[in-house]
Amino acid sequence: MMYIMYGYIELYHPNSSSLKEKRMTVQSITARMRKRFNVSMREVGHQELWQRSALGFSAVSGNYSDLELIIEAVKDTLNTHNDDFAVTSFESRIIDWDS
Repeated sequence: MMYIMYGYIELYHPNSSSLKEKRMTVQSITARMRKRFNVSMREVGHQELWQRSALGFSAVSGNYSDLELIIEAVKDTLNTHNDDFAVTSFESRIIDWDS
């Protein structure tokens, strides 16, 4: 059995004054998530806006509970490292892939 976790996050960057500044923050977030949790994460929306970003993320595991823990760890990381941004939306799902 294989489980797939995926989700969508929207962030608000109140102190961002340029696209470059926002992208630096987004790159820092995505790199941190990849390194700490082996989660694939990418900016998927609002690329043209200075103070908003949308991120998609995913991971695969053979264990459902591992993915639940990853989701909680991603939430906790975003909430504790949010000096430069605020989480305005966080959605996630875990599905089983029966091959």
